[in-house]
Amino acid sequence: MVQHDPLSGREVIFEFVSLGDSVRVAAVDVATGEEVVITGPKSTPQRDLERIAGRKLARKLGLIDPKPDTKTPRRGGRGVIV
Repeated sequence: MVQHDPLSGREVIFEFVSLGDSVRVAAVDVATGEEVVITGPKSTPQRDLERIAGRKLARKLGLIDPKPDTKTPRRGGRGVIV
């Protein structure tokens, strides 16, 4: 399955900072200055971390529709069934 890259045509800067056994990844959209940050295990391939941070940035920029609410509401209107 081939997925469309929602950030194609946009310039994105990725910053990687090691924090012990973890790595902090910041993704910044150059045009808007919007930034998102994720943290993952140091053993995760760099490409996977970039993909996750890029998807989070695309979601923040509104380039990806959020998932529809698929949770079932409880009776009485309080909370949801997960």
